[in-house]
Parts: sequence; structure tokens; C-alpha cells
Amino acid sequence: MRALQAQVLESVDDYADVELPDPQPGPGQVRIRVRACGVGYVDALVSLGRYQVKPPLPHIPGGEVAGEIDALGEGVEGLALGDRVMAQAAGGFAERVCAPSAGVVRLPQGLDFAAASGLRINYLTALHGLRQRGGLKAGERLLVLGAAGGVGTAAVQVGRLLGAEVIAAASTEEKRAFAAAHGAHAVLDTEPEGWRERLKAATGGKGPDVVFDPVCGPLFQPAFRSLAWGGRHLVVGFAGGPIPALPANLTLMKGAGLIGVDVRQFLLFEAEQARADLAELLGWIAEGRMTPPVGRVFPFAEAKAALSYALSGQGAGKTVLTIG
Repeated sequence: MRALQAQVLESVDDYADVELPDPQPGPGQVRIRVRACGVGYVDALVSLGRYQVKPPLPHIPGGEVAGEIDALGEGVEGLALGDRVMAQAAGGFAERVCAPSAGVVRLPQGLDFAAASGLRINYLTALHGLRQRGGLKAGERLLVLGAAGGVGTAAVQVGRLLGAEVIAAASTEEKRAFAAAHGAHAVLDTEPEGWRERLKAATGGKGPDVVFDPVCGPLFQPAFRSLAWGGRHLVVGFAGGPIPALPANLTLMKGAGLIGVDVRQFLLFEAEQARADLAELLGWIAEGRMTPPVGRVFPFAEAKAALSYALSGQGAGKTVLTIG
């Protein structure tokens, strides 16, 4: 099979297009003919060795795939050859991957491979973060930072479905228009000068009840200071660069919480709830209540460019690599 692989993790240029033996599914596994692989900011960080969890070498990027099952391991039940599925699987920048059957999910009618390949992590992060960690209630005001990125877009869509009033903050007019087109009730720029006053106006003078923050950049502290009484600021990621700090007394003064959202550990420690959340998300898609948008799509020949683009933060929606 064809794959993109690196022996060291110093630069995107370390990756090469290689031919490898097809993987064989072990007991309880299925093999997937990969049609699309999601490419997120974290995927790009991992591919360069910049994430807190370092992958073993040699490394094939990608952790979320969609495609068809083309081989079954011993003991697999409930899945069949040819099923259109999505899965978490290491090494998604390849024509074939193996994955535990317990985490492989059939695609609902109408969900294509490109959209499915970027769905699980972003949308589980959004639903778990907003509902279980943030306790978001219908009628509350939700501020989404980085609202045009993959996980930010998911938070905008999920927040609206949960009944929140969604304010989307993004850095360009194009990104703000993208957020509005996917469910934001109001949009806001990210220029720090006078930003808190503009946020106050957008929330009717009350401030947001929940902040969904995958950026944690220059607006981290201004957003926390703007929370309504009893507000919750969700720390989702650090796309903004250096990890910021917050004076601890602010939590007391606002009666507010600073709450971490880690979908990797959610999947590990609360697997049953994660499965239920994913089933709910797929149900919304099947009912036509939500359509995950696809960002820029790269062919396999441009796989290294896809990693660079995902790392840049320039795009709107989830970047996708198509394979085959």
C-alpha cells in the first residue's frame, strides 16, 4: 500500500511517499480501505513531534479515517465487508489501516467520506465540552473562539442545537461569514483593542455564560473577565501559541470555572458516554439537523501541504486528505 511516512519528526520535508505491505487485521479488528483522512491542528503538531504525546517512529500521520471495510479479523461481529465506516486509527495517511471493531461506526445515509473523516474528534469534543463539562443550558450565551476552525465550527453547530445563543469570534471577515453560515447568531472580530466592549454589546451587556476556547491566545483572559456570574470557560486547546496564565482570584470574583476538555481521556475513561454522544451526533446528521462542513481538501500527492495548511490556522472547517 501507499503511505506517507517519516523516520524523524523535525520537518514536514522529512516525510516521504512510500510503499508498505498491506496491514492484516488481528482478532477483533477490521481493515479499512481509506478514502479520506481528517487533518487537524493536533495531527500536524504530532507529525512534527511538537505535541505532548510523542508518536513512535517511523510515523504515519493521521488518526481519523473514513472508507470501506475490506477485511475482517477473527471474532468481528456486526460489521461486514464493504460497509462504509468511520474510525479512529493510527496511520491514516495510508491506503489501508486496521482498527479495533469496537470503535468502527457505520456512516449514516448522506454522510460522505470527507465529512465523516473529520467528524468524530471535533464533534465529540464540542458535545462533551459544552454539555458534560460546561453544563450549557438552552437560552444561555455561548462564545466560541476560533469559531471557523474544525472544532470551533463543531461548537457553533452543537451549541445552537443545544439551544444556546451563539456568538462566534474569528479573525477575518471570511471566517466570520463561515461561522454565521453554520449557525452563529452573531459574529465578533478578534482585535484585542476594545474587544471586551464589543463582546458586551453582542451579549446585551450580560457577558457569555460559557466560553469554548480552542485558541487560548491573547483573548483568553479578556474572555474570562467578561464571563457572566457563574460562567464557565472551557480550555480546549492552545492554537494561539504560548500557554497563557490566569490570576486565580478571577475565578472567585466571577464565581466562574476554568474547565479542561480533553477528548482523548474522555474516550478512555468514559467510553460508554462517548459512544452515546457519537450516536446522538450521527442521529442529528441522519435527521438533517446538522451537516458537518468540509474545509480544504488535498489529494494524497499533496499530503505534506495538507499538514502545513492544518498547522497554519488559515483555513475554515476541517482539512481533509483524500486517498485513492
